[in-house]
Amino acid sequence: MSQRTSVRHSSGRASSPRVRGGASGILAAASLWGTAGAAQAYADGSSPFSIAAIRIVIGGLALLAFAAATRRAALRRLAAGRGGLAIIAAGAVAIAVYQVAFFAAADRTGVAVGTVVTIGSAPVFTGLIGLLVRRAGLSARWALATAGAVAGCALLVGGGSGEAGAEPVGVAFALLAGLSYGVYATAASVLITRGEDGRAVVAALFGAAAVPMLPVLLSWPTAWLATGPGALIALYLGVVTTGGGYLLFARGLRTTPATTATTLTLAEPGVAAVLGTVLLGESLGAVAAAGLALLGAGLVVLVVPITPNKLGRTRRKFRTAR
Repeated sequence: MSQRTSVRHSSGRASSPRVRGGASGILAAASLWGTAGAAQAYADGSSPFSIAAIRIVIGGLALLAFAAATRRAALRRLAAGRGGLAIIAAGAVAIAVYQVAFFAAADRTGVAVGTVVTIGSAPVFTGLIGLLVRRAGLSARWALATAGAVAGCALLVGGGSGEAGAEPVGVAFALLAGLSYGVYATAASVLITRGEDGRAVVAALFGAAAVPMLPVLLSWPTAWLATGPGALIALYLGVVTTGGGYLLFARGLRTTPATTATTLTLAEPGVAAVLGTVLLGESLGAVAAAGLALLGAGLVVLVVPITPNKLGRTRRKFRTAR
């Protein structure tokens, strides 16, 4: 089967069977990422920065090893292209900046505000980058679904939280994190949709991002990694949530626009909230529960197709009922 795809990525829609299949892979990736918070809660002695760094370092090495074993020719082809190397470098820098900027934002302005600004701005930045770089149009459906999902995330993350410190520098870091994620998603999408192998792309991106993240890891206490539970958690975060999650994400990007994909990843805080309630005994207040419902509705609007025939039948039934 050819690695190239003829799917158009200009509208931000998720209507064809192939696109819906890609969307399911991205939702699966977001679900894996959503388990990271619950997992790191059991890593006694760790810090958010060391968790972020170990995820990228282990995940990057695992992805490189996997791609070298299964996609060696694709890796060589990717490395041989000058244009590809420039995109990989930009994407790798974006991954590293995202990790550091997000936790800097959370430290300065609080976890709730930092998370809402980051996850809320990432789809918007991805859409703007698509308009500028790829001249990809944005559909009204994407705008509606994204607005609903972002609002749901804001209610979910902020509902019941006592943190309300919107410190300007912290907000700027959060916006930088959102922009960085948009750059990564666009870089990966450009490489994959032009025919590069998805496994090779994520391996190159995260393998390169592991280099600047290694000093970050060594700058924070790492004694927790020497314990049995700590080592298992680090492997889970690196191999499963990062390696497995981004392989699923890359697979989804083959048939799903980066704009749609970034909105679908907003499922991550929803999964994290449910796991926090079930596994960690956290409470989900009325506002947060409403946010979870709104987030789910936004994702459904984006994924479930509305064909012209179905829309016409719905309108005819409505006229008959009147």
